[in-house]
Amino acid sequence: MASLLRSLILLLIVQSFLFAIAFGSNEVEEFSEALLLKPLPDRKVLAHFHFENRAPPSNSHGRHHHLFPKAISQLVQKFRVKEMELSFTQGRWNHEHWGGFDPLSSMNAKPVGVELWAVFDVPQSQVDTSWKNLTHALSGLFCASINFLESSTSYAAPTWGFGPNSDKLRYGSLPREAVCTENLTPWLKLLPCRDKDGISALMNRPSVYRGFYHSQRLHLSTVESGQEGLASGIVLEQTLTVVLQPETTSVESNMQPSWSISSLFGRKVVGRCVLAKSSNVYLQLEGLLGHELKNVDTEIEAHELWKNAEFELSLKPERVLRESSSFLFIFDIDKSSDSEPFDLGLTWKLPSKWSCQQAPLHASRFLMGSGNERGAIAILLKATESQEKLSGRDLTNGHCTIKANIFQIFPWYIKVYYHSLQIFVDQQQTTDSEVLKKINVSPSTDKVSSGMMEMMLELPCEVKSVAISIEYDKGFLHIDEYPPDANQGFDIPSALISFPNHHASLDFQEELSKSPLLSSFKEKSLVRSYTEVLLVPLTTPDFSMPYNVITITCTIFALYFGSLLNVLRRRIGEEERFLKSQGKKTGGRLKQLLSRITAKIRGRPNEEQSSSESPAAQSSVLSSKLIFKIILVAGAAAAWQYFSTDK
Repeated sequence: MASLLRSLILLLIVQSFLFAIAFGSNEVEEFSEALLLKPLPDRKVLAHFHFENRAPPSNSHGRHHHLFPKAISQLVQKFRVKEMELSFTQGRWNHEHWGGFDPLSSMNAKPVGVELWAVFDVPQSQVDTSWKNLTHALSGLFCASINFLESSTSYAAPTWGFGPNSDKLRYGSLPREAVCTENLTPWLKLLPCRDKDGISALMNRPSVYRGFYHSQRLHLSTVESGQEGLASGIVLEQTLTVVLQPETTSVESNMQPSWSISSLFGRKVVGRCVLAKSSNVYLQLEGLLGHELKNVDTEIEAHELWKNAEFELSLKPERVLRESSSFLFIFDIDKSSDSEPFDLGLTWKLPSKWSCQQAPLHASRFLMGSGNERGAIAILLKATESQEKLSGRDLTNGHCTIKANIFQIFPWYIKVYYHSLQIFVDQQQTTDSEVLKKINVSPSTDKVSSGMMEMMLELPCEVKSVAISIEYDKGFLHIDEYPPDANQGFDIPSALISFPNHHASLDFQEELSKSPLLSSFKEKSLVRSYTEVLLVPLTTPDFSMPYNVITITCTIFALYFGSLLNVLRRRIGEEERFLKSQGKKTGGRLKQLLSRITAKIRGRPNEEQSSSESPAAQSSVLSSKLIFKIILVAGAAAAWQYFSTDK
């Protein structure tokens, strides 16, 4: 028995060695999970789920995977995707209260609906074909209408205004796409433990979709191996960002609501995913906290922060890290189990107020004009309170300036007049050369391609407001091109406002071992925000008129042809004889007697006798009576003429 066991162990060692040789690399696939909880100033709670899956470079061509989802690997290899990001979002991110100058908001504040962009590693002539095939594959994988982005009227090819500078980038957006559990379930199936174990088990559907904002995001990028014969590695990052309103019984409006994981999601963490390399829960507290927290310097004193005069945590953290404006409490869920589940709670003791750091300029977009013919699109940029405190300003010719990139897509039925572009700085109209340093315009083609505009502005640091307006005309659609809910209006996708000289990051004073979530936060991410989705009413025909015309036409044709066929096909004599025979059968002697008396009074023959006679006899009798009546009438007329005329 012992020899058999030794032989099995030796066989496993040899097999693992062969696998390592086959993969061509000493690296192995890794999976990590994390959850970040963060109270917000407007009495809400932010929950950010972060999952990262890494597949090292190998020469197996994606046929063998232990943790990495095979469906994603096949997409990357078949369509040669270099980088891709897909997001499903419901609700709009509140930049004023939830933050706009931090890595979390810069990477996870997405526009409403579906947003997809991808960079391909194919020749330029094959980019559009790869994009269309990718949209169909993602549509089937995530049970969504992503295949609508295959049309050339639904996507654009930005060069520098969107972010990644590449001529093989394609971008598309579906603002009206609804997000539901049918999209979340395939997204969870890409995880090794799905939603059965670990932190992902907290994703209770009613809790997630009752929030004010929820966005599920999938970002993948390839890692070059640098060796011949080895395929590129893949890094898959899956995030779910939810903003929830905790239930509170506090009467004081200044008091932040107390909450726990079980009260937010209706579940507790009963253990980590056994396939995860790391599984942690983080709690971030930022803003204007008490003086006791500001003066904490050492790690020993930081351990005592979980119980203080301002708030109290239900569990003691493993570590506490300090950033310039926030504290991060780290919890390890390895010790949690069914008997002792992990249920982190936060209880506030004193009223607290703080504000999140915002982007240099707050962007909003709206429509101007009236009627169904013409209009204008306006973008308003307002300075925020934290504008003076932010770094990243550019000194050009001795003047302090703020750079802002604007990226917009216009559907083909919105005919934009790019020459009508006007820019107002502090309510004063300026020439384009003063603030507009770079622009890229791609006009739309009717029913072929959408329009695109990329702009780079250089604004003075002391600017208070900037308004940009551009005029457009509304086009006409064929009746087959209208959607079922055409009277609701047509959507213009969100505009992207980015600040190339401003980057957000969280720089903690202490280095962590290797936390994927905190590593992504420490990397400098471009500060950007999305505007609102515009709803444009187009000239819509009365779709009830075809129904009315069809109904009236069918009614007239039915009456006309019905009456005509009735006249042509009807036999009155046979119907009368049939009715008389039926009456004879059903009538009695009294009815026959009455009919005879009536016939005698009127001077007509009895119907029974006439019906019993032959048709030839009836016709001869009728003809003789007719001749007699004609002679009688003619004689009466002649007599009257004779006697009325004087001789």
